[in-house]
Amino acid sequence: MSWWSELARPLNEDARHAAARRQAGLTKPPGSLGRLEEIAITLAAMQGETCPTVDPVQILVFAGDHGIATSGVSAYPQSVTAQMVTNMATGGAAISALARALDAGLELIVLGTVGEVAHESLSSSVRLIDVAPSTQDFSREPAMTNAELDVCLAAGGEAVERAVTGQGCRLVIGGEMGIGNSTAAAALACALLGHPASELTGPGTGLDAAGIARKATLIERALQLHRADLNTPIEALRRVAGFEIAALAGAYLRVAQLGVPVLVDGFIATSAALAATRILPGTRDWMLFGHRSREPGHAVLLEALDAKPLLDLGLRLGEGSGAASALPLLRLACTLHREMASFAEAGVDEALP
Repeated sequence: MSWWSELARPLNEDARHAAARRQAGLTKPPGSLGRLEEIAITLAAMQGETCPTVDPVQILVFAGDHGIATSGVSAYPQSVTAQMVTNMATGGAAISALARALDAGLELIVLGTVGEVAHESLSSSVRLIDVAPSTQDFSREPAMTNAELDVCLAAGGEAVERAVTGQGCRLVIGGEMGIGNSTAAAALACALLGHPASELTGPGTGLDAAGIARKATLIERALQLHRADLNTPIEALRRVAGFEIAALAGAYLRVAQLGVPVLVDGFIATSAALAATRILPGTRDWMLFGHRSREPGHAVLLEALDAKPLLDLGLRLGEGSGAASALPLLRLACTLHREMASFAEAGVDEALP
């Protein structure tokens, strides 16, 4: 039996009810803090505490190259993956700046890049797994072997274990980097949902209309090639996903097993989240959703997961940046829930029944 068959931890309904009772007694009209109230109550159920907290936070960014990138599905060359990993490691990427500003931990897990990650950037925050230089071109053959998929899933799970058991983190944010990965995410989403590629294919790093059309045609060709074998989410991951998408799926599975909330990022991260929910029942219970991406397929994935993202800012960068941008809302929800006075404590008359 594979490790990902271990059951997801159930939510704590007693803590949920206790948190709801606390919210009902705070000095405000019921429901007046809207989603902030919902977040606090949901986190209470996840953490088994009436007054939850999300700190410390660990951001895990998984990186890998894609064989499909050689078919011209991105506005950037494949060499950018390794260059951006170096940029993240040396503090110059958006997610690096966000991690510093938010006082969150950041670990980069590199699963395989065609280009070389600059050695001077390597530190304890960078972990090289080296599955292969890239996946195969999934429009011609499966993206990964079974062994490669196993390594990627395990890499995601082990990263979560380091964060939770080694650093005591209370919230995980998953990010990704990989030129061509919006193509892999769209193909995975199509495979899992049965939608045509034209509905889920977007500009990624900035393709024009003609580029998007070519990208959708390539995805549709790949789906036809693999259609007879896309009968399980594990096989869908192996055939059309990427190393970093599979690792994200493994991370989502492990947070559910360990009982730790995860804040899901944009289109690519959400495709991995959908796969994880299809692999292990109960995984969805441990997910919060940071933002709605400008990628057109993201809305479809969010609807499939019955997810209400916290932000809608037109973001489409990836890296975990949208989820990280939503982190202050979780912190504020916990602070309000914990520090506001009750009607009795403040000497304020409660609303009439």
